[in-house]
Amino acid sequence: MNTPRIVLAGGTGFLGRSLAKAFSERGYEVVVLTRYPERPVPGARTVKWDGRSAGPWTSELEEARAVINLAGKNVDCRYTPKALTEINASRVESVRTLGDAIHRCLVPPEVWVQASSLAIHGNAGDRECDELAPPGDGIPVKTCLNWEAAFAHSPTPRTRRVVLRISFVLGRGQGALRRMERLTRCFLGGRMGSGRQFISWIHIRDMVRIFLRAVENPNMTGLYAATGPEPVNNRDFMRALRKALHRPWSPPLPAWLVPFGCCLLRTEPVLALTGRRGVPRRLLDEGFEFAFPVLQGALADLYSKPSAVYR
Repeated sequence: MNTPRIVLAGGTGFLGRSLAKAFSERGYEVVVLTRYPERPVPGARTVKWDGRSAGPWTSELEEARAVINLAGKNVDCRYTPKALTEINASRVESVRTLGDAIHRCLVPPEVWVQASSLAIHGNAGDRECDELAPPGDGIPVKTCLNWEAAFAHSPTPRTRRVVLRISFVLGRGQGALRRMERLTRCFLGGRMGSGRQFISWIHIRDMVRIFLRAVENPNMTGLYAATGPEPVNNRDFMRALRKALHRPWSPPLPAWLVPFGCCLLRTEPVLALTGRRGVPRRLLDEGFEFAFPVLQGALADLYSKPSAVYR
């Protein structure tokens, strides 16, 4: 019997490496499609692709158990016209390229799990954002709408399809939390702006479990908010992070100063000053149990050990 294959497109980042490790440990053959195949991914075999055109990599899709698409330029950058073009193109083109390749397969993958983002709801204030909530306004929203539209129009009728709108994934020393850790350790872990903007977060282990479920549960289909059940505002998040890192009260960063700090850190103020209150309605209705539903417990798990399970 052949070993079931998982194809991870754009799987060299924090989330992709965590997924490669988890699927490998469950007995899957993991193939990572990447522009830099010379960079090893533990638990996986790397194959070159450019995210835009067909090539030898398409053979990896034949009879695959699943394709998971995480490809896309990191949004944690300055939103120059060039960067915005790359952010949009890297997402839309990778979806279209994968869709065309899956459509041409003699035996297509059983399931295609496509990443999206809760940023599609924009700066939503106190409004709860579940799968039925409307999109918001702004640059990140337009990117997400283009991303999901490309997936919706990809012709793969023989493949089950799942979209995961991913929130802020918490991993020790990884992703966006890495920068917040550094600031907090330097006694700069105060609230940003008003501190009322919501942060929808999820522990990396729960995020991995959702992807495993999307692949292995044939009843899981359509759109899901991939976030923890208890979002918190920026003020409470920073307070919990300071406690986890054993740091005292830190002065807040006024909204008018945030653009200057973001300029130095080469990121965008919109990422710090806006937020949304994500609710994983469908996951909860389907009985998914979060291992880390509360922020304090999630941070304690990440920082009370020498290393996290999925780092």
